[in-house]
Amino acid sequence: MNPHLQPWSILAEEFPADGFVSDRIEFLLRYAVLAPSRLNSQPWLFRLHHNDVEFLADLRRTLPTVDSRNRELHIACGAALYNFRVAAEYFGQSHTVELLPSPARPEVLARVRLGQVMDTSSEDVVLFHAITERRTNRGRFLTDPIPEPVLGELADAADMESAWLVLVTDEAARLELARLVAEADRLLWSDRAFRRDVARWVRTDTEHQADGLSTRDFGVSDWIAFAGPSLVRAFDRGNERATVDLDYAAHAPALAALGTEGDEPLHWLRAGMALQRVLLHAQSQGVAASYLNQPIEVEELRFRMAGMLGRNGQPQVLLRLGYAGEVPPTPRRSVKHVLLHQESSAHAHGHTQTPAR
Repeated sequence: MNPHLQPWSILAEEFPADGFVSDRIEFLLRYAVLAPSRLNSQPWLFRLHHNDVEFLADLRRTLPTVDSRNRELHIACGAALYNFRVAAEYFGQSHTVELLPSPARPEVLARVRLGQVMDTSSEDVVLFHAITERRTNRGRFLTDPIPEPVLGELADAADMESAWLVLVTDEAARLELARLVAEADRLLWSDRAFRRDVARWVRTDTEHQADGLSTRDFGVSDWIAFAGPSLVRAFDRGNERATVDLDYAAHAPALAALGTEGDEPLHWLRAGMALQRVLLHAQSQGVAASYLNQPIEVEELRFRMAGMLGRNGQPQVLLRLGYAGEVPPTPRRSVKHVLLHQESSAHAHGHTQTPAR
């Protein structure tokens, strides 16, 4: 088995219920690192103290062209935080969460402290088991419609995390959004800086890489896959990508735009938690999801998309929802590679931090 897929195989019975608080936190972080992130960049670090843990932005893993404000980085870390919350509740661990607790240290995105033992709800159980089963499915979806009650549950899930979810099932409206995705594809791929950012996360040898995406995930043919990052940097694949995404988006049973009232770091973290709650609910109902965030990464198109949706605030994520076959997980860095020593005083904005080994 690929060693970088091992983080997906967690034995819940190994939870150290009678261990130190720090041991319990470290175990719960094994679920946090299974969150999704743009290009599987995994832009998080964790600083463990005796009774709490800080969620930190790893600014070495940014995407400067399409995420200059680190919006998508915050969303990814918010999703990791939500996984931690679900796992804590499953194991009966009450907790308090402070978002952006240190104004002087913006790289500290959240601080979580475990509390007393609590009861586990049936929802906790369902969402917990979905964490290790959730995948981003980049293939074609079936055209079978998603039942209205399931779509309603997904919208409610976003609302519970201070976000909104607009579900687009009408064929004409889906096509309008699909065309926006295709336009964004062409604009983004024509930019050499964007291609350079993407190439950084293309992997031709996933057996030895704990992050990034394989060439197949980018739709690169096997016979030219060996070129990997060089191919991505060199060629404008906008038209090719636009054709595929237009088809996928137009024929998906539903598109789902997740947004927030504001557009600052606090809103992005909440968007990440809402996103993961939606994804876990979808997984529990057998609904697959993948991302079509391209229009949100182009400011002019993001503005147009917001107008199409008719909601106050800003769209943060665009999802494609439907039914599909199973796909394998993507690699993950293990907790030991993203956990900072307790005594470390380095901030997570340089190359000086030292993950525990």
